[in-house]
Amino acid sequence: MKIAVLGAGNIGCAVAADLTRKGHVVTLIKTSTSMHNEDFEYLIQNNGYIEVWQSSETFSVNIAHLTKDLSLISEAELIYITITTDYHESLIKKMKPYLKDGQIVILTPGYLSTAYLLKHCSDIKLTIVEGESTTIDCRLSKPGHIRIGSRNVRNYIGVYPKGDINQVKDKLDTLQYNYVYMSSVVEAALHNPNLIVHTVGAIMSMPRIEKTQGDYCMYWEVFTPSVWNILERLDGEKMAVLKELGFDPLPYVEKCKRRNSTDLDSDQDGKEIFFEYALSPTRAKGPVVVDARYISEDVPEGLVMLEALGKQLDVRTPVCTALIEMASAALGRDLRMAGRSLERLGTENIKKIIEDGR
Repeated sequence: MKIAVLGAGNIGCAVAADLTRKGHVVTLIKTSTSMHNEDFEYLIQNNGYIEVWQSSETFSVNIAHLTKDLSLISEAELIYITITTDYHESLIKKMKPYLKDGQIVILTPGYLSTAYLLKHCSDIKLTIVEGESTTIDCRLSKPGHIRIGSRNVRNYIGVYPKGDINQVKDKLDTLQYNYVYMSSVVEAALHNPNLIVHTVGAIMSMPRIEKTQGDYCMYWEVFTPSVWNILERLDGEKMAVLKELGFDPLPYVEKCKRRNSTDLDSDQDGKEIFFEYALSPTRAKGPVVVDARYISEDVPEGLVMLEALGKQLDVRTPVCTALIEMASAALGRDLRMAGRSLERLGTENIKKIIEDGR
């Protein structure tokens, strides 16, 4: 299958290499010049050569095409967006002239970016796929080299419109990401683990980030019993919103187990699985600064969306609101201003998405 991977950062390079290895013809498209420029130039100069390391296994591939020309998405059957969610809307606006009926657009994670595609591309018949999280946890260790920390055992996705699932399932299955289909992209958006773990973990460790300049690992060090209590309170607010919307209100730790456990019938608690993941020796350090994506992306794109849905449904979200206020105070800017309000997503778009999943 012809696949365009948008974003040439950690995830984009890993996905492009992974799908190339699986036999797909991949075009890796760099969408900005803000970062990873040296890595991309290396790929161009070395005929798309990239080496991937995971545990004791190493493989290398040559990615078929490398470009900054966004118009080439018109040639792809599937468009896989890997850039951070705070740039989704601006990218979708740029993509619009080159999108065609029948294409599949994947956002993992999406935080309800389906609404932005409906907002700007409603005249194009697309199948939109949102995932809870990235399929691969990885880092570019140096230009042309990817170090994979872990892969999800299962990847939970929602498809919009839901009626397209049977139509696109065969193509999605060729990606070999063990997709599990949920009833709606809304579930994928609100079960994004970053909404819970990144926001609580980073906000509660701001002094540690600044004192060590990122020479620490949030997953190893921050989730003490008290901080875990905050995480569970926030998770409870998320579940209350899901329940009010008519979707499955599963706890964060249960979703963690479903994504990462090879045996869902085991008696192992989801919390134990989380801490096994947190203590993995391949966990990356950081975040290295407070104004990083764990806060600057996941608060406005995730928590602001959760708070907005809660207000619309008359569901109280006091911990969510407190975390938004603390993060805004720390960064010195109102994170709601650029966040995913219902007005920005489009109230009618949200209504269509929710009704489609029921």
